[in-house]
Amino acid sequence: MPFQFQTHYTLDQARALLPQLRQWLGQLRHLREVVFQQEQQTTARLNSGQDLGGEPVHHWLGALVGLRTIARELHRLGLQLKDLDRGLVDFPALRDGREVFLCWEDGEEDIGYWHDVDAGYAGREPL
Repeated sequence: MPFQFQTHYTLDQARALLPQLRQWLGQLRHLREVVFQQEQQTTARLNSGQDLGGEPVHHWLGALVGLRTIARELHRLGLQLKDLDRGLVDFPALRDGREVFLCWEDGEEDIGYWHDVDAGYAGREPL
């Protein structure tokens, strides 16, 4: 039976990524806020007839590039960011010969849960 995912993580491999994931989640949240603020400023500038170039556009584009860079790295690693606010990340893994997700939520010290690929967060079970 062919697998849906090319990369499968062992528990140790997934755990080794947690420090980097914590950093990326913080960066993603910050960059999302920068984009949101810049979009609000852009709307206000448009409504008042002001120029849209310069520093605000530079910050906005920089934040978009930062978001894209981290998203591409997550994709390259085969990780699935399910919810940025919660910091919910799934790691494709194999359990008893079938594909599952190791499931981790920001704030949890360790990866302690897994769920079937189609079960989602509600189907989380302790390892």
